[in-house]
Amino acid sequence: MRRFILAAALAVGAPGMALAQSADELIAGGTDTGNVINYGMSYSAQRYSTLDQINKDNIKTLVPVWAHALESDQSQESQPMVYKGVIYITTENATEAIDAKTGVRKWKTVLEYDPDTYRMTCCGNMNRGVALYDGKVYRTTLDNRLVAYNAETGEELWSGKSAEIKDGYAMTVAPLVANGVVIIGASGAEYGTRGFLDGYDAETGKKLWRTWTVACPGEPGGDTWPAGDACQHGGGSTWLTGTYDPELDTVYWGTGNPGSWNPLVRPGDNLYTSSVLALNPKTGEIKWHYQFTPNDGMDFDGCNEMVLADIPVNGQTRKVILHADRNAFFYVIDRTNGELIAGNAFTLQDWAKGIDMKTGRPILSDVSLKYRDGEMVGTFPGPNGGKNWSPMSFNPTTGLAYVNALAMGFGMKPAIQEWKAGELYFGVEFGPPPATDEPPGSLRAIEPLTGKSVWKADSDVPRYAGVLTTAGGLVFTGQLTGQFEAFDIDTGKKLWEFQTGSGIEGQPITWEADGVQYIAITNGNGGVHTKFGNNPKVQIVPRAGTLWVFALMK
Repeated sequence: MRRFILAAALAVGAPGMALAQSADELIAGGTDTGNVINYGMSYSAQRYSTLDQINKDNIKTLVPVWAHALESDQSQESQPMVYKGVIYITTENATEAIDAKTGVRKWKTVLEYDPDTYRMTCCGNMNRGVALYDGKVYRTTLDNRLVAYNAETGEELWSGKSAEIKDGYAMTVAPLVANGVVIIGASGAEYGTRGFLDGYDAETGKKLWRTWTVACPGEPGGDTWPAGDACQHGGGSTWLTGTYDPELDTVYWGTGNPGSWNPLVRPGDNLYTSSVLALNPKTGEIKWHYQFTPNDGMDFDGCNEMVLADIPVNGQTRKVILHADRNAFFYVIDRTNGELIAGNAFTLQDWAKGIDMKTGRPILSDVSLKYRDGEMVGTFPGPNGGKNWSPMSFNPTTGLAYVNALAMGFGMKPAIQEWKAGELYFGVEFGPPPATDEPPGSLRAIEPLTGKSVWKADSDVPRYAGVLTTAGGLVFTGQLTGQFEAFDIDTGKKLWEFQTGSGIEGQPITWEADGVQYIAITNGNGGVHTKFGNNPKVQIVPRAGTLWVFALMK
């Protein structure tokens, strides 16, 4: 892979200005309203801001202050980072530093890929953002590298290779820096890879550890896989960024579905797929795990974000993980030990009767049992999930989670498929989806302990954008048809929207500079629903990426 750096239009900051982010800054990131230096806007990934300059009363005067073309027609799912007046943003093949007030580019680096790279990445070519630490900007690449750049100049400092694209691996994940270690994961379950997490020394780029997310026979958890090489192609992708509790010094990371989707060829629970892993960031050691969907056969994954919160449970404050799984159940888990506190459906589903609170396991419905008998079934949710990758927000003042939920079914039947390198490894036959009167998408305000919706805002096009909530009483998200939206946090009433010109799959953020609150979002269709969906309203939307920044009209 050849890299080159475009000459900077301007130097970043004053000469000699230190653009360093310390461990203490990352820990305090959730309360730092002047910067955005954590994926999810804090180590807890709550995507909540205490800023309230933009609020219900004045949201109608929100206007764009500048827009920056990203020069890519791929999916734009990157979360912008902001530090000392500079925005850092990625596309699938570029990283940019941009003046946060003016939109003027300061530097840009571009990656060149072998053409086969784009053929081997499942479900859209994108990158979900950077990590910042100690004056460096870290990103992953589609051909499985972790690259560190100088935050001031864009100069490449080092890179490390984790896997080969020819083996089915690709990287779209935003890195996580925890206790001096840069942690990354990979996609590839649909190509029959064996999933992993890698930890790198943040200063030198030395690889410190690898933790496989699929246990093979002879390893702890390996008895949940059949004998033979099924585990070597067992999936367990790690393509969404984890969270970190500095007090417990524990990283929480979700793992994806097994490969192939056919559960009959891999009897057993198939650890550690479709699970959350609690890990030591220095060593990668698994402290505990909880499996959402044992022997997952419907592409439910467990990759969706692990939001950390301290909430009251039966009169006692508990340190928990909040997780809206693709299997359509909302989980509350004690993050100190993995104990299941609650697990309830939050959107349309018929694959399980519920979660057994004694064992933590799903109680399979007749639909699931027929599927496991080899029958074609129409089921909810389908592989798009009850919620896809788009990250939710937890608002500690309301105690609710704000989730872009889905209600899209799928027809599927187990099928025998031999694994072949470089070929998609689904192991199912697809059939017609079941009918429903439910709209395919809805923004929901959900009670974590019950899964019940306090309100919902339906949409005839599913939403795949991230969600942001603020102390101004607002919920921000976006539509695949281009609208950037703001809702009343108490009622779900839409208060404002702006047509950005391309579908929104990005992650909104907010920060303050010189007394002005800003909101930023990327647009640009090209993700899984654009690639595989057939909604005519989405198919006619232009494919072009832009970073938009908004503030109140002066």
